[in-house]
Amino acid sequence: MNTNYDIEAVITSFNQKDMIYQAVGSLCSQTVKPKRIIIADDGSADEKSIQILHEIETDDRMPIPVEVIRQTNSGVSAARNAGIQKTQASLVLVLDGDDYLEPSFIEEVSQLLCENPAMTAASSWLRTFGALEAVVRPAGGSVADFLSRNCCPAANIFRREEWQKCGGYDETMRNGFEDWDFFLSMLEVRLDAFIGIVEKPLINYRTAPASSNIKSMEKRLGLMRYMIEKHRNSYKEHIAEAVLGVEAVSMERLYGWESEMIHAKLSGQNLHRISKEFIESPSYGDGGMAAAVRIVSAQQPSAG
Repeated sequence: MNTNYDIEAVITSFNQKDMIYQAVGSLCSQTVKPKRIIIADDGSADEKSIQILHEIETDDRMPIPVEVIRQTNSGVSAARNAGIQKTQASLVLVLDGDDYLEPSFIEEVSQLLCENPAMTAASSWLRTFGALEAVVRPAGGSVADFLSRNCCPAANIFRREEWQKCGGYDETMRNGFEDWDFFLSMLEVRLDAFIGIVEKPLINYRTAPASSNIKSMEKRLGLMRYMIEKHRNSYKEHIAEAVLGVEAVSMERLYGWESEMIHAKLSGQNLHRISKEFIESPSYGDGGMAAAVRIVSAQQPSAG
């Protein structure tokens, strides 16, 4: 593939041992390669991780120039900003050191950006591995779409100019949602901005119960409050889309739970304590009571 996209890659690293090899290798195997790879190490203290980073930066067999920059542990946002600051290309790819990409990621995602001048960033669907094996399908969209949920993976390609205009990743956000916040900030730079998604799983995303992504959900309400206050104007302007987006997610989860409870009831299975408590005292005003009525009213289909 000879298409020459002006792109550099930034990989963030923190005590990731040999997982970083897979991330770097996936960039070196792209059908369209980045001009340079910058590994921004966020204060790794693990001896093996430090050794591997040294081996990578001194390996003269690398098909792409690789530079390792190091900082004291300051969080993934600070590491990304430090790496991006070193880039010179018009497009920047960011990738976590424990994930890796399919060979056509840069080619297909960069093509979206090149064909759509108003597109500030682009990514693809994800294939998760580790604790969860699934295909996750984020949809991208405009600022209104991003108010109720994050619609783009952390691994993405964005226009460096837009990163500079919006102030980059928020380095105070060390408990999660920094990607979501960054996308909102970029989408607020111009009225017609949107984020695109290639509808193929071109990102391989590692999952684990103790990952920062899982832990951040425990602090979701506090993080959401921070984002609403920070992006107050966007939430005010698109209040209906924001509320209805959250409501759509809530209804989808409620209907899913309801279906499982009906299935358990009709199959003669014992309900979990939380489910029993919900039936005995359903929530009010959010569709909970209606769901409880449907659950207790469910009957076995008549024979014939």
